[in-house]
Amino acid sequence: MGAGAIECDVAFTKDKQLVCRHAQCDLHTTTDILNRTDLAAKCTTPFTPATDNGTAAEAKCCTSDITQAEFKTLCGKMDGFNPNATTVEEYLDGTPYFRTDLYSTCGTVLTHNEYIDLVNGWDLKFTPELKEPEVEMPFEGYTQEQYAQDMIDAYKAAGVDPSRVWAQSFVPDDIFYWIENEPDFGRQAVYLDERVDTVEGYANATASLPDLAARGVQIMAPAFFALTKVDNATGTIVPSEYALAAKAAGLELVTWSFERSGWLNEGGGYYYQYVEPVINNDGDAYTVLDVLVQQVGITHIFTDWPATVTYFASCFGL
Repeated sequence: MGAGAIECDVAFTKDKQLVCRHAQCDLHTTTDILNRTDLAAKCTTPFTPATDNGTAAEAKCCTSDITQAEFKTLCGKMDGFNPNATTVEEYLDGTPYFRTDLYSTCGTVLTHNEYIDLVNGWDLKFTPELKEPEVEMPFEGYTQEQYAQDMIDAYKAAGVDPSRVWAQSFVPDDIFYWIENEPDFGRQAVYLDERVDTVEGYANATASLPDLAARGVQIMAPAFFALTKVDNATGTIVPSEYALAAKAAGLELVTWSFERSGWLNEGGGYYYQYVEPVINNDGDAYTVLDVLVQQVGITHIFTDWPATVTYFASCFGL
């Protein structure tokens, strides 16, 4: 569909090996681990059924609960669970209505090294995200710094040129670590900025951009709602204060995540919250994308369906 870079969300296993997982502790909703009696007992929180008094079913299984070899025996499935389940089978049969189980036929779970080999074989670029651990660090002696270093070392070992790698993290110390210890990779490190999720956080994040640039950060990446706003005088969508401050500080802007919203005629939700008053149909996604590209000046955008962005880029020769 035209994607130029592929993401792996990086987490670590019990034996401190790196694997691809959207969250460190999502195995209970994204794999068949609860059906595996040999592994289910190792979960942080084994399956507990829902009760008649309204207590929801519960489970929590993390990559750090099992070894990489055990991880590789799992089958991937569509993310979802049934909170009213009284059995494991019912719990796993909880795919949301807007998703499909068409491809849930024992999907192959990937290690980080397998991801590198796969993307390298396609001659595409890499956007690994070092996921924030959901276990206390250090984990059995494994430090956050070693975790950050291990991710970079995998690309060095595979002979991948740093210019093809955009290492990401929501944790600022990870970004600073790469800038200071792996400058070839650090210059393209992407600070995923979730501070913008609150009004106060948005203001603080905007004010901090010059200082971040002075510390060597070169790429900021908030959710795309934070980069636009409505000009009340004209009723048009324009760059936000955050976007203008980032450009003034000489920062590159990457953003996320396109094609992840509900119906735009119903407001679009999280990603369209700042422009909701002036959107009313799904085609307005292109209106927002045009402002992000032509006025804000983003260089990359994450998307769950690359074809939409590829079509736009093709039309404008980007």
